[in-house]
Amino acid sequence: MGWFTAPDYWLSRLVFQRALAGVYLVAFLTAARQFRALIGERGMLPVPRLLARMPFRRAPGIFQLHYTDRFFAICAWTGCAVSAALAAGLDSQLPLWAAMLLWLVPWVLYLSIVNVGQTWYAFGWESLLLEVGFLAVFLGNDEVAPPVVVLFLLRWILFRVEFGAGLIKLRGDACWRKLTCLDFHHETQPMPGPLSWFFHHLPRPLHRVEVAANHITQLVVPVLLFTPQPIATVAASLMIATQLWLVLSGNFSWLNWITIVLALSAIRFPHTPPPVPDPPLWYEAVVLAVAALLLWLSNRPVRNMISRRQIMNRSFDPLHLVNSYGAFGTVSRVRHEVVVEGTTDAVPREDSDWREYEFKGKPGDPRRWPRQFAPYHLRLDWMMWFAALSPGYADPWFGALVERLLENDPDTLRLLRRSPFPPDAPPHFVRARLFRYRYTSWRELRETGACWERAFVREYLPPTRLAAETQRP
Repeated sequence: MGWFTAPDYWLSRLVFQRALAGVYLVAFLTAARQFRALIGERGMLPVPRLLARMPFRRAPGIFQLHYTDRFFAICAWTGCAVSAALAAGLDSQLPLWAAMLLWLVPWVLYLSIVNVGQTWYAFGWESLLLEVGFLAVFLGNDEVAPPVVVLFLLRWILFRVEFGAGLIKLRGDACWRKLTCLDFHHETQPMPGPLSWFFHHLPRPLHRVEVAANHITQLVVPVLLFTPQPIATVAASLMIATQLWLVLSGNFSWLNWITIVLALSAIRFPHTPPPVPDPPLWYEAVVLAVAALLLWLSNRPVRNMISRRQIMNRSFDPLHLVNSYGAFGTVSRVRHEVVVEGTTDAVPREDSDWREYEFKGKPGDPRRWPRQFAPYHLRLDWMMWFAALSPGYADPWFGALVERLLENDPDTLRLLRRSPFPPDAPPHFVRARLFRYRYTSWRELRETGACWERAFVREYLPPTRLAAETQRP
């Protein structure tokens, strides 16, 4: 079948695969370094507790067969090693069937992690990585030219990512239609980056231009992905430029980077493809069968996308093969932050020596400038942003976080930038307070050196200590 492959996309496939392996590497590294405090056996949301009530069919993965923290660590670091090998091009040195199995390994491992990750892994880019990673299994290696149907399905994902995000904005917050959302977004986004303060202080007319350009990129340009070259390449390049703008303006984990990776698959790079034999019949049959399955499963995300009750970031099957996407259908006008403090005083008073815990990425000390962390994902910092929006988001895990802080739990403290208490002298009480944060003006920045100004709003959690039966002597 001569139509089955597209030799002109040989280099596009190569760039896509190496970049995707890089995203996988970051995802597994994030899991390996953070899981013990979040979902480990003594984590805030322990995996064993989940598995006791979750049947395999609802959360398939290898941890349904066996779980210990050591086994999870082995899986996560194995994912890092395999991802690094794929980034280095090991799949190109293997037979086609072996290369497909090698690409299947990180997908199975990361699916297993996501399906036990609970609220810590409920972000849209987790499902996006799995959906893209599954297709990568069938993209082939140097033994075959890239299959057309897989390239089409990658564009189909990119279309749903961008078009779905565009629709959720138009249907959601009125500020997107009024072109005013970026008057607030750079200040209230989940985790600002080092340049976010400057983006916020851009002239308001330029903010209008940003929003208008976003609508064009998400609602018009995606359609052009399915047009002939070089128009499709131009469309993908515009999407990459928009995503790089977002990379500069904030910390959105690997959402922007996986979108860039998808767009790379649609770009036709000028090159002379190497001669390759026709693909084997078994490979054509497998690819076509998988493509038919994914197109059939796509009916639910399509119905969701065109529905007036569109839902963002929803997976429609436990394997995360097809999903809905979208972000910031609503933009907050005011930024609130939960500030967590502890004291060693035996009786907590307002004038006690309350010391603030410093998080790595979320705003805390008004004088501390935000850092760049993306594509690395600071999961606790992100969930603290949700906790400030509504205590309901924090109900499953915030109490456990406070308990771990009262214990000076080393795994939990490693998620923070700094604990104000030495390892052998944990606090007697921990409290949380809600503050309103706003960016300082140019004048305030020059005078105080602070990029944030904050004001107390209310108590979030009263002073809390360990239960009597578990308190240390």
